[in-house]
Amino acid sequence: MDVGEARYELVISVDARSSGTYDDVDKPRMRARIYRILEAAFTHAKVARDAVHMEDRGDGVLLSVAGRIAVTRLLGLWLVEVHENLRDENRALRVPLGLRVGMHVGPVRHDDRGISGRAVDLACRLADSPVARRLLDAERADLVLVASESLYEDVVSSGGKFIEPARYSAARLALKEGKVTAWFHLPGRPTPAIPDGTGSDTGPGGGDPPPAADAQMPEKSLERDFGAVDADDVADAGADDGDRCGASGARYTVHGDLSQHSDNVYQQSVHIGRITGAESRKG
Repeated sequence: MDVGEARYELVISVDARSSGTYDDVDKPRMRARIYRILEAAFTHAKVARDAVHMEDRGDGVLLSVAGRIAVTRLLGLWLVEVHENLRDENRALRVPLGLRVGMHVGPVRHDDRGISGRAVDLACRLADSPVARRLLDAERADLVLVASESLYEDVVSSGGKFIEPARYSAARLALKEGKVTAWFHLPGRPTPAIPDGTGSDTGPGGGDPPPAADAQMPEKSLERDFGAVDADDVADAGADDGDRCGASGARYTVHGDLSQHSDNVYQQSVHIGRITGAESRKG
């Protein structure tokens, strides 16, 4: 493999909430649950295993998905499956497992030891951001997705199967490399409000989020690199184990507001995900 050749791929960083609170007996069980959740989601979303690179991060997993897989499948069906699998795992747990998921598309370099590049760093920083941590706790949720600005604009904003752009909220993050806009989503829940205490001035009825002209991480348009593929073709702030993604010393502030999209919103209560048991036999 030519390690100098970068390929545009979807990078996914998955971190466990409060991983530092797990002892030496519980941590292997927590890690096993994360892998069961992710691998089962790839299977149900019909994402071939040879299209996914997976690295262990002790308290989470770092993944990259080949460009031949539609990004909509990962943001839609795969994310739904991750959420459903996580809920299944948590039913038997006294302390529920919480996951923070960061996503970004960009150039990724592979070598014998794993993957690297700015796209990898950004996905990790999004998942590890204080806003993601506090939002997960404030909403007592089990899963939060943090999408980069380019991912939201080029894919999420257009909607699609299981993709609801109006249920994402924007916040401005100041990273070591510069300021970026991130979009936060709690699967299965209404549009989240950025929690107080993060330095955010977001709120309903505000203006659009600040432009990303000052962001130092280039976020390439996805349209040229990921062809349109129908989704049916297949989807704490507690002490962690350390800085797994090169974000040491990063400081964050948040500004911006909520998105005000009106399209692609369900107008009544719906269930998004698998139907099991007796319900599945009613049809």
